[in-house]
Amino acid sequence: MTETAVDPSVVRSPLATPPAETPGHGLLLGRKVVVTAAAGTGIGFATARRALLEGADVVISDWHERRLGEAQEKLAAEFTDRTVGQIVCNVQESVQVDALIEAAAGELGRIDVLVNNAGLGGETPVADMTDEEWDRVLDITLNGTFRATRAALRYFRGVDHGGVIVNNASVLGWRAQRGQAHYAAAKAGVMALTRCSAVEAADFGVRINAIAPSIAKHPFLAKVTSDELLDELAAKEAYGRAAEVWEVAATIAMLVSDYTTYLTGEVVSISSQRA
Repeated sequence: MTETAVDPSVVRSPLATPPAETPGHGLLLGRKVVVTAAAGTGIGFATARRALLEGADVVISDWHERRLGEAQEKLAAEFTDRTVGQIVCNVQESVQVDALIEAAAGELGRIDVLVNNAGLGGETPVADMTDEEWDRVLDITLNGTFRATRAALRYFRGVDHGGVIVNNASVLGWRAQRGQAHYAAAKAGVMALTRCSAVEAADFGVRINAIAPSIAKHPFLAKVTSDELLDELAAKEAYGRAAEVWEVAATIAMLVSDYTTYLTGEVVSISSQRA
């Protein structure tokens, strides 16, 4: 008997349906966390919420003052027993980034964790890309991560406790995709920055790792990416779906917790690692 070939594109994984959000387990009880680009519906906001769910106090930052205020109010209303601060910060400005770290340390009493989430994408072929498009994506996504990492390490260098930094990279730091050369180059840079800075940060008792999500589902992404492309990318993943933002945030919580104390300079892929 000849076996009938199964088209993998029509096989539905039992994991295709997102699970219910995992409850908090006190992984970050008492920790003081700063999250950049946390105003909105994406990974940054989800990370701030997860940190609060795990028992941390949080300062969120973003360049958009109105959305930042709305995000802070929403989190503060849900977590009435936790500190939820907000500081406007444009990661393209070193002065603002340095002020963010100083002000957050003052408001929280100390900083234990920095999550560098700020990034900017786009969809332009290299032949049509302007210098301005290239520079803006690289400046926000890579240089912004560098500025915040530098400011945090200067802070940690001067205190008597260590800390953790997690950078938001992307699987596009490894994979090729049309129209994404600027974003992919920036995210590959974030990966390299993570590895090199982690070696230096060990001197200050600081761990630095990165996450590399493939595709995470949230409303802002849907505004800047076509439904067709999102469906195509999600279908290629092992589960046949995009990650929920809380799933990404939960991985970040693990990386900044005491469950990963011997992990530094690594990039953790949140994907099926397809070629």
